[in-house]
Amino acid sequence: MTSIVDDGSNLLASDAVGAVLAAAVDHAGGALVSWALDHIDTNPGHSTTATYAAEVDWPYGRREEFLGVSARAAGVTASDERAQIFGDGDREVAVWIYPDDPDLPGLRRAAYPESVARLLNEYSVTAQRAHASELDLEMIGYRPRRRAVLRVSVGHPPETFFIKVLREQLFRAVSARHRLLLDARVPAPEIAAATPDHLLVLRQLPGRPLANAVFDDVAPCTAEQLVGLLDSFPASVAKLERRAPWADAVGHYAEMVAASLPALAPRMTWLTREIGDGLASYPPGDEPTHGDFHEGQIHVARGRICGVLDIDTIGPGRRADDLACLIAHLSTIQHMTASQAERVHTLIREWVPVFDRRVDPIELRLRAAAVVISLATGPYRGQEPGWEGETRRMIDSAEALVRQVR
Repeated sequence: MTSIVDDGSNLLASDAVGAVLAAAVDHAGGALVSWALDHIDTNPGHSTTATYAAEVDWPYGRREEFLGVSARAAGVTASDERAQIFGDGDREVAVWIYPDDPDLPGLRRAAYPESVARLLNEYSVTAQRAHASELDLEMIGYRPRRRAVLRVSVGHPPETFFIKVLREQLFRAVSARHRLLLDARVPAPEIAAATPDHLLVLRQLPGRPLANAVFDDVAPCTAEQLVGLLDSFPASVAKLERRAPWADAVGHYAEMVAASLPALAPRMTWLTREIGDGLASYPPGDEPTHGDFHEGQIHVARGRICGVLDIDTIGPGRRADDLACLIAHLSTIQHMTASQAERVHTLIREWVPVFDRRVDPIELRLRAAAVVISLATGPYRGQEPGWEGETRRMIDSAEALVRQVR
């Protein structure tokens, strides 16, 4: 493992950050009552971003707030300056109160029913005029300073849309990727609106997520259909900008795991070496790929695939990467009942032999292990109860995959 410089993770995970949060709230005109770490995301040796659930007393009363803080080893950046800068005595950090994320300018408009209703009406998204009082708005995903996704339902019967909040540098590329797949009749979400503040409003896909359907008593789809969906991507996808596969970053994620659980450091070193050496002879690949292919990205209905989500990462790569990503996610589903676990394991046993006929079995398992290691950072980042045990179980899964091919 490489030595890790002060990337802010110690400060942002400690009680000392409370003074920074209090100063930020005071600057905004409130008083911090209480706070708790909600999510932490560390790039070892470089930077850390964390969010905190807080109670704040404002002149108009007490309310729950969501605060974000970013710290960097090399000091604040130009984008940090869009937040408020505070010092803890040793360093400067960027602090913001949700939804004023410094890298997601559209989040403020997407965060409130009144402004979302105006957005839907401005772009004539809904069949009938939207009213804030009849609108159901829910945040379903927020990666601070990276992206956010909100679900909005409006009308009777309800129409459902998803608002994707993007960074400026990604907005045009993501929009173009949606149109590229739709033009090729790949069942990606239709774009209902694209805004100057980098919001994409997407229509809901038919069917239901494979993430739910994997627990059904009947097969939600076949392995051949999953491979066929990927093979239906147009050849022009392979001409897009290349995104590094998950395995290329295995050392980075292994460092994150070791930083959160130092006792795992020797295993992480071994896994990183085994995966890196095992994949060294494989070229980058030039097949059209999804880039983040897992059960949460696929919609199914009546035993068939009817949609694919989150196509931001499509580009050239190796088919084994996509199939390995799916195996890794299925292998690390948390909090299942015994019957659910058996159903998922049955699907894995049925699907993997089909994948083995499509791609190199050794490559498939090593790449799946690399994805598992990336997922093993999630329980700590999300501050989940019992995150230590969940992390160890995921590393056990990664090691089992590697040992299958040694």
